[in-house]
Amino acid sequence: MCWTAPLLPSTDTPILDDREVPPGATQTVTEDNTPRDYDRLYQRALAGPLQIRVGLDVSGGEVTRFLVQLEYRRGGSWDTVVRYDHDAEGSAESSHDVTEEGLHIDIYRDGEKHVTEYVVGPRPAGIALDTAEDHLAQNLERFVERYERWHDIRKSR
Repeated sequence: MCWTAPLLPSTDTPILDDREVPPGATQTVTEDNTPRDYDRLYQRALAGPLQIRVGLDVSGGEVTRFLVQLEYRRGGSWDTVVRYDHDAEGSAESSHDVTEEGLHIDIYRDGEKHVTEYVVGPRPAGIALDTAEDHLAQNLERFVERYERWHDIRKSR
């Protein structure tokens, strides 16, 4: 996907919650609220209370792990709206290998994973990352409208 504005590295901004993150650290929080480090972590502010967070690890020029997450700022913290991820070597609970299982999206409601939907079949991780970014861009409004409806948010962005 081609971003309409460049992604800026996130270095000193709290990530996913309001904990203090040391300068230079790149952390995100997994489903069980344990920190996971990424080689690179980017965030892109969108209109209103929205941002996209992208984390990735690269080895030998190949994407080895990634996270693409839409977040909504509400009540002083960032809530996960939807998440795409790939981690072939994580724990049994958190590993998702797009090269074997295909790309999926986790849809969140009330701070918990509500449902998982499969997007496309197996593909290399770098291509799956591009596919996740494209799928998010194509469905952004729908995801935000559903999140706002679920959380009884009635304001225009």
